[in-house]
Amino acid sequence: MKLGEVLVKEGLITKEHLRLALERQVIFGGRIGTNIVELGILTEDEFTKFLSRYLKIPVAEPSQLANIDEDTISAVSKELAEKYKAIPFKKDKNRLHMAMLDPKDMKAVDDFRFISGYDIIPYAASELRILYALEKYYGIKRDLRYISIFDRIEEEKQVVVTDSEELKKIKQAFANVTEKEEIAGILISEAQKAVKRAALFIVKGNGVSGWKAKGLTVEGIEINALSSGGDASIFNDVLVKKAYYRGPVLKSPGNKELIKILSGTPQDSLTIPISIKERAVALLYADNGVDSVLDANVNYLNTLVSMASMAFEILILRKKIMDI
Repeated sequence: MKLGEVLVKEGLITKEHLRLALERQVIFGGRIGTNIVELGILTEDEFTKFLSRYLKIPVAEPSQLANIDEDTISAVSKELAEKYKAIPFKKDKNRLHMAMLDPKDMKAVDDFRFISGYDIIPYAASELRILYALEKYYGIKRDLRYISIFDRIEEEKQVVVTDSEELKKIKQAFANVTEKEEIAGILISEAQKAVKRAALFIVKGNGVSGWKAKGLTVEGIEINALSSGGDASIFNDVLVKKAYYRGPVLKSPGNKELIKILSGTPQDSLTIPISIKERAVALLYADNGVDSVLDANVNYLNTLVSMASMAFEILILRKKIMDI
């Protein structure tokens, strides 16, 4: 059974999560774990703990890779470390402890043993952590995408004062609204604190209509859910599957109208359905521009959307009570 299937079996992710991660892997590459973490489905810590159980191998903790002495690093050449995506982080008599992207690769273990002269003790680590260490200790440059994901993870760890207080304030703001326009305003304002461009679209029949935005102009613009050729847009994909979409805005007939609004095809975007009693009534679209990847916490944006959905339901209930 493949790693992704085991994650689903253990209930750590859903089949839909796996589908999204696999689609993203096809487009952007990287290990499945990296894509799952990037999507905000699991944290790096949650994934590496699973990886340790799955491989039956201990995990190299971030603290163990943070300050490795030069003598230990010199036990493995830059070329070999890059080839096998592995980092030596501790010497113990005749043993060399190594964080490896694939700790079950016996050929790699044998090569490290032969060339270094040490017995090799393999450890698991996330692709993000390995690539960071390769750059830090060997000067092997990472792609921008990996830097963005890693920096986001580290920033989230540095937040000692929890976001709960800020979220409480946002939740209270939603609770005090008396009109749907206020809900839209709060959602867009808070979303843009995490991304450069954010837009709300109201679901109308087989399409959507622009409502509010920051960084984009969408008011009054109509977008068909399906192109004349039957090629579905990302909005239609979200509405049909009732799940958020994270990925590029592909140049296709279905996305033609959206691409005009965006002035291009962003390589990374996020669309989340806003639902009332399991029926999508609006969509939140977000990106960081055409040429930039998203570094926002998807879970945070999903939380905002959940709050907005609840605010809509409460507002509708209030109006019904007032009409009695």
